Amino acid sequence: MTPPRVTAGDALFLDLDGTLVEIAPVPDAARAARHLPALLETVSRRVGAAMAVVSGRPIAEIDRILAPLILPAAGLHGLERRSANGTRGSPPALPRYDELRATLQAFATDHPGILLEDKGAALALHYRARPELGAAAAAAVETALGDGRDGIVTQHGKAVIELRPDGADKGMAVAAFMSEPPFAGRRPVFAGDDITDEAAFRTVRAQGGVTVRVGGGDTTAAEWNLADVAAVHAWLAAMEG
Repeated sequence: MTPPRVTAGDALFLDLDGTLVEIAPVPDAARAARHLPALLETVSRRVGAAMAVVSGRPIAEIDRILAPLILPAAGLHGLERRSANGTRGSPPALPRYDELRATLQAFATDHPGILLEDKGAALALHYRARPELGAAAAAAVETALGDGRDGIVTQHGKAVIELRPDGADKGMAVAAFMSEPPFAGRRPVFAGDDITDEAAFRTVRAQGGVTVRVGGGDTTAAEWNLADVAAVHAWLAAMEG
């Protein structure tokens, strides 16, 4: 069901991969459509700069993909955040980082097509190129973690398993933005495509906002749906106000 149009009085939060840009075979290959930075700049201006990208990618990667546009952003599922005034904090360290990285890299090396993405404060094991190895990848993560899971969150997404420090999610990132200008006092709107966006959907619904799932998939807390990335672009371009 098509969501309500974005209005000038909204606070807009957008996932990146699968929502604003097409999912690429490997993370480094992701590119924004040529018109996207200009579209987002226009929408940001019309909502009074109350627009942020909320992604599992590091903020540096968000900036690379959307260049030359620089927006408020939450990266690594909220572990790092850049406010509208430019204030930015450092993400916490991933417990057992060196050990987990070495173990999972060995698994990736032994299984061509598996990719270990090092995000600095998080590790992501991608199996998009070898979907038949999804169960093996999950087992490798479980074996690597063993009994030493304190302070570590395991996050499953679309053909990816991510290990990150505990203490943040996309819902918490949205709540933090909503407590400060220019987001405070507005109706929150969140669009995302993956399991990792569900925490943000729940937060936004609790605040009486608009939640939009992009594409199909599992049961979701989102109330509205858009078919794909192109539909998201059209929805943003048609905003009211």
